[in-house]
Amino acid sequence: MTATRENEARQLALHVPRAPGRPRRLAGDDPTTDVQPVALVQVDTGLAHLDRPFEYSVPTSMATTAAPGVRVKVRFAGQDLDGFVLDRRDHADHPGRLSPLRRVVSPEPVLAPEVLEAARVLADRYAGSLGDVLRLAVPPRHATAEKALAAQPRPRPPLPVRSPQAWSPYPAGAAFLGHLTDGGAPAASVVTLPSTDPETDWPSLLAEAARAAVDGGRGAVLVVPDHRDVARLEPALTRVLGPGRHTRLTADQGPQARYTAYLKALRGHVDVVVGTRAAAFAPVRDLGLLAWWDDGDDLLEEPRAPYPHVREVILARAAVHGAGVLAAGYGRSVAVAGLVDRGVLRPVEAPRGVVRRAVPAVRVAGEGHDAERDPAVAAAHLPSIAWRTAKEALVDGPVLVQVPRRGYLPSLSCQECRRPARCPTCAGPLGLPGPQAPPACRWCGRVETGFSCPSCGGLRLRSSVTGARRTAEELGRAFPGVPVERSGAGTVLDAVAASPRLVVSTPGAEPVVPGGYTAALLLDAWALLDRPSLTAGEESLRRWLAAAALVRPGAEGGRVVLCGAPTDVPVPAVEALVRWDPAWFAERELDERRGLSLPPAARLAVLTGARHALEAAVGELDLPVAAAVLGPLPLGPMRPGAHTGEERWRTVVTVPPADGPALTRELAALRARASARKDPEPVSVRVDPPDPTT
Repeated sequence: MTATRENEARQLALHVPRAPGRPRRLAGDDPTTDVQPVALVQVDTGLAHLDRPFEYSVPTSMATTAAPGVRVKVRFAGQDLDGFVLDRRDHADHPGRLSPLRRVVSPEPVLAPEVLEAARVLADRYAGSLGDVLRLAVPPRHATAEKALAAQPRPRPPLPVRSPQAWSPYPAGAAFLGHLTDGGAPAASVVTLPSTDPETDWPSLLAEAARAAVDGGRGAVLVVPDHRDVARLEPALTRVLGPGRHTRLTADQGPQARYTAYLKALRGHVDVVVGTRAAAFAPVRDLGLLAWWDDGDDLLEEPRAPYPHVREVILARAAVHGAGVLAAGYGRSVAVAGLVDRGVLRPVEAPRGVVRRAVPAVRVAGEGHDAERDPAVAAAHLPSIAWRTAKEALVDGPVLVQVPRRGYLPSLSCQECRRPARCPTCAGPLGLPGPQAPPACRWCGRVETGFSCPSCGGLRLRSSVTGARRTAEELGRAFPGVPVERSGAGTVLDAVAASPRLVVSTPGAEPVVPGGYTAALLLDAWALLDRPSLTAGEESLRRWLAAAALVRPGAEGGRVVLCGAPTDVPVPAVEALVRWDPAWFAERELDERRGLSLPPAARLAVLTGARHALEAAVGELDLPVAAAVLGPLPLGPMRPGAHTGEERWRTVVTVPPADGPALTRELAALRARASARKDPEPVSVRVDPPDPTT
């Protein structure tokens, strides 16, 4: 939109009066009364102060095609823009002449009423705009996909006969599934048992929950963090539901495949949709269940405004549809623990005796090693117990080695005082990209040829964290003749053979082994626990559980060694791993955050921008009496290596949960005013970020 046209639209929005609660419209000069039917259109302006429906007249040629939910082109502020028809009316609210719809892009009603209602809820919750949420909810149109897919679904084969084996360890499992089948809306948080059997692992658990909804004549949406999880879940769905009853919907499919999957759900070709974040809005008919896996994974956070989490999308849609909800994972995030505490979700867990039989044995090792007993231990930089465990486990099968960081030596520090080594140009961290490469800055790339510690004057560097590449080299020397495979950024393995081998992986890239690993070594535990983050303990436990769940049960010889964790002081995340009690850890974290008024025990907003703009924005807010304002505090440069004049500042606003809607209304109004004024330095707003400290 040109500056002139944008100014026209802004003036229109600021000065055209309207009755409270009525949508605004784009008016012409003719004051005569409209005689044509009226379409209420959500125009994709991209401007916060124009985020509302506008009225347009419906030409006779479009009387049947311009139905609610279809895409249209409209004239707005001098140019053609996209929009969705939200409603049809016989008469306009405004007595002036209405601009007509330019054309109906497609007669397909791609915006389902229930999706629209949930989008409104999410826009209000996150102080965002409806247009932004709809952009996330409805994929771009692909004309070929519309024509290629049959308008009416074909009859589906009967469901295969089977019983829900994956739910048998949970005493409340049968009641949950029965309620779904009977058309109810149960809501549960399941702490899932690890299993190396495809019939009882987590994909089968989700597939059997979807089957319960389908048995009741309804559909299901299953959301997982990434495409590797989708690849594991799809065979389970085919096994439980039979072929042709589900479709895959992910953002990486490509325009035609993604739109085809969306239309399959919309037209009723499938009962179940499985996918990543993009699937959370899938318009499945007669929706009976919405489920998601591994709530703490940051891939479930939408990186685009208004930044909704899959959890909140599912809860909003479940409320609109009257559908059941299932949050599953090896652990329980603090956010889900808050939902359990408020009674939104019911806890579903296996008895402690069943848990002990299903999980591997876990031991904690320090960082020391017995070099005299075996010099190879020193070469591998492994604690003695970890080295011995790996050596014994390699006789029976593969051993997983989880390394918290990729690369070679991604973090360096001073040899004398252990202060982190930083670049003198941009203050970025120094790392070693390869065995023959000199130290270099990981932000600006500057090669450091003459390091001198500003704290003690030391001239030598040491590794702070060993990366996956360096770890693979060291293990190869420590275990000669044993194959070593790496899985991480650039080369992610989905599965490896069950023969003896070492598999070095970064968190989240661990490949699956038929029958499970014989052992797992979780290295550099302190590197995860010491991160300056509110969620450091929660995220550490989540990553450890995900790796340990791939190991055989302790009764079958499965062992896990946590290396580098403190052994002289109790660490809650370590205790939770050893006892395999993530629910206890989540409840403990929730209690601490409740005392500190931190999420999820409070609603929170983070405002970011230049300091003077940030202070002016906070001064405009009419905050609830109980609100607490923290800051502004410096956040650092706009980008690595940026000049100090571009420094960002941050202010955090917290309120009790009951004042959350009032806070988001104020923030939405703030964004609208800034948009109308065309502020040269806008302040970004993010509501309820997973970690407000980063």
